[in-house]
Amino acid sequence: MKIRVVSSRDEILSLNPNEKVIHLAFRPSNKDIFLLVEICPRLEIVQLPKSYQKTISKSMEMFLEMQKIQLIEGDVWGHRKDINEYYTVPPSVMTKIRNMQAEGIPGEKIAEKITKESKLNPKMILYILNRKQLE
Repeated sequence: MKIRVVSSRDEILSLNPNEKVIHLAFRPSNKDIFLLVEICPRLEIVQLPKSYQKTISKSMEMFLEMQKIQLIEGDVWGHRKDINEYYTVPPSVMTKIRNMQAEGIPGEKIAEKITKESKLNPKMILYILNRKQLE
């Protein structure tokens, strides 16, 4: 699974409209988020670092909720934007998630275990689990 990393508001206009998961590596304004939702109509998740998420207004949280877009806290550890604009969830993590799901382990337990091993946010892991098909 790929997460599109956006490091400045100037990049929003150049995003692919089919993006579903975006990590904002800058502190977005309400205007930035409205533009993001307009440019990417299929958007399902906006991920922000913890310090930035605290600055999002309640009205913006409600707007995203009405659009059925999850706002989650998290980072893309070790990602170098100058090398690739996408952060890819490691195949080994995707394999572990698939195997645990095949064993019938509940989603919450999978999220708990994988979070400790991969630094992915539990909500991101639950999103991966709930996708119709794992990549």
